[in-house]
Amino acid sequence: MSRSHTTDMTTGSPIRHIIRFTLPLLLGNLFQQLYNMVDSVVVGRYVGKDALAAVGSCSSMNFLFFALGSGIGMGIGVIVAQYFGAKEYQNVRKAIASSYYVIISASLVVSITGILLAPWLLKIMDTPEAIYDETLKYLRITCSGLVGVAMYNGLAAIMRSLGDAKTPLMFLIVSSIINVVLDLVFVVVFNLGVVGVALATIIAQYTSAILCQLYAYKKISYFRLAKSEIRPDRLIVSRAFKIGVPLALQNSTIAVSCMALQGVVNGFGEDVIAANTITSRVETLVQQPYGSIGAAVTTFSGQNAGAGNIDRIKKGFRQTTVVVFIFSMCLIPLFYIFGRYITGFFVDDAAVMGIATKALRITSLFYFFLGMIYVPRALLNGCGDTGFSVLNGIVEVVCRVLFSQLLLLIPALGFWIIWMTTAATWFVTSMFCLARYWWGNWKEKALA
Repeated sequence: MSRSHTTDMTTGSPIRHIIRFTLPLLLGNLFQQLYNMVDSVVVGRYVGKDALAAVGSCSSMNFLFFALGSGIGMGIGVIVAQYFGAKEYQNVRKAIASSYYVIISASLVVSITGILLAPWLLKIMDTPEAIYDETLKYLRITCSGLVGVAMYNGLAAIMRSLGDAKTPLMFLIVSSIINVVLDLVFVVVFNLGVVGVALATIIAQYTSAILCQLYAYKKISYFRLAKSEIRPDRLIVSRAFKIGVPLALQNSTIAVSCMALQGVVNGFGEDVIAANTITSRVETLVQQPYGSIGAAVTTFSGQNAGAGNIDRIKKGFRQTTVVVFIFSMCLIPLFYIFGRYITGFFVDDAAVMGIATKALRITSLFYFFLGMIYVPRALLNGCGDTGFSVLNGIVEVVCRVLFSQLLLLIPALGFWIIWMTTAATWFVTSMFCLARYWWGNWKEKALA
């Protein structure tokens, strides 16, 4: 395989590798978030705030199904990174062969489950009757696209584990453009409403998966498997589930906590639901730099764990923390000065804009703690300490449920408890992640 498609992170400057890896990955993640962002803008501007609330009210459920469908693929990425760092190239090929079986089977099960359970989930979340039917349509259609989501993210995770963060970006740009065009065509021209944005999203997702697979087969030799290699390796499949299931559970428990909070949000009516949808979309974009640098740290720590370079992993962590702090501090004045203009991009309802603007000012003060969930967790995952992921997810669930219920007991806080809960959850969860890093158990797993 051409060296231009891989990067060995076991030598050279840690932070230089991490930043160079992060930048294309960040662009890719930002384009990926255009799926949800464009959906929200199009329905908010061309259909109305009730449609915007319908799209937003099931976002946590979409995240739940996405996390369950893609967790195993993330596990495969960790395995490939460790084999690549250890220079065990034949095992890299075996891991890629096994990935197709686990990713497709897991995502199919989750997709079917999501379609069947959608009505029940919407009811237990107290979804308002006015938006229930549209929300159900949107959720079921997006669930049918989970195989495409899982396949793309699995293939992208493997490419990133080999040190190539640029290639998946190209296909996300293409699919994002397709998503934008189809959103406008389906909603503005054919007047399909939330059904139109859901269809545009799944078409774009399957497109990115197909393009990524075609490129990988043509350009990366590890993907060109002989017939004798196209079979699952039982040991690698077992490792994929051992690593991937905790990652899936971590993200799914986070999604469950968001669903619990969404139930509280729904109780405050359509204006608050719409405002929360806006802040969620904005904060999803804010999280992309943290998630991107986290993915870079996962690859960096995975390769160096395979090579046994513990001191190098710690150095990379220290340098990355400084970068996260500087970035987080720069965001605070941005939202205090331009928050109203940002929220006005989604909707022109003055009441919704006012709520969303103040909410962003509350949560922006806690962005550093949000970043310090991603970085130590990514390092632990790359070193194989994925069992902690489940505990981390449980902490986030407990925090969101506990803080939201406790703050509800203070009527004077009103609906602002939604964003106060989010901020408090970020703080406590970050402290838990940092405590795990400082405890040092991950070093033993990295050297196992």
